[in-house]
Amino acid sequence: MGTLPKILPITIIDSAQPVPAEAGHHHDDTGQGPRSLGQPAPCHLFVDGLAISEADIAREMQFHRAMRPEQARADAARALVVRELLRREAQRLGLEEGQGDGHPTDEEARIQRLIEQVLEDRVPSEEDCRRYFSQNPERFRSPDRIRVRHILLAAPADDVAGRFKARTEAEKVIAELQVQPHLFADLAARHSQCPSSTEGGELGWLQRGQTTPEFDRQVFRLRQGLAGFPVESRWGYHVVNVDAHEAGVALGFEQVLPQIRDYLELQVRQRDVQQFLLELRERYPVSGLDEIEAQAE
Repeated sequence: MGTLPKILPITIIDSAQPVPAEAGHHHDDTGQGPRSLGQPAPCHLFVDGLAISEADIAREMQFHRAMRPEQARADAARALVVRELLRREAQRLGLEEGQGDGHPTDEEARIQRLIEQVLEDRVPSEEDCRRYFSQNPERFRSPDRIRVRHILLAAPADDVAGRFKARTEAEKVIAELQVQPHLFADLAARHSQCPSSTEGGELGWLQRGQTTPEFDRQVFRLRQGLAGFPVESRWGYHVVNVDAHEAGVALGFEQVLPQIRDYLELQVRQRDVQQFLLELRERYPVSGLDEIEAQAE
């Protein structure tokens, strides 16, 4: 079979130019991407007179995933505005000249130097930390935990018949254990399709969040002893025995001081950054962002 020509000399209606030449008129020479009907991408967003096009926003959206495209567009637009505000301020302060070797990370390095120069590190005092500790005692407790054994009767989530059979078998195992509770390890070895079957179904001490969410929610509501019903999860049905409950205890201030200090320092820095960005918006007027954000509400 012969090779096809690289360029077909087809012309566009109302144009005397070949396709490749005509197509060139629909691309931005500055690298801003495709244009529509020979026009640049529309611009509704401006920072101090600099246009940020919809093409720019569309490229940035890939880094801002959201449930709705309007939200992703708003997040992308906001990120581009912040980047431009910081870039302009770095330039005004003479930080525009990079200290690197021309890599794309030079801009990020200049912005980081700007943040470090403008925002001072403010480490919260011990008094601040003690105040936060006394005002939020519920946040500083060791987690509740339970000790659990189980027998898993496995069935895929989409297998209706298989799940009905697994539930029926689980109910039979529960009925047997209610009469002979000492057989739990033996029944786990015979019926459970979990690796814990070789350990008598022992899962050990569990804290909230350590198992699948649906299993977690149910077992932490159970009283101590054998559950009178199968516990359902994505894996199938579980025969569950709660051997012990252990409530969390209050932690001392010294135990959580580093955690509190890091948290308060982050909160202060975030507030300082937000205030700094508001000041930059006064210095470098932004237009169009409020409208884009409103469309995402």
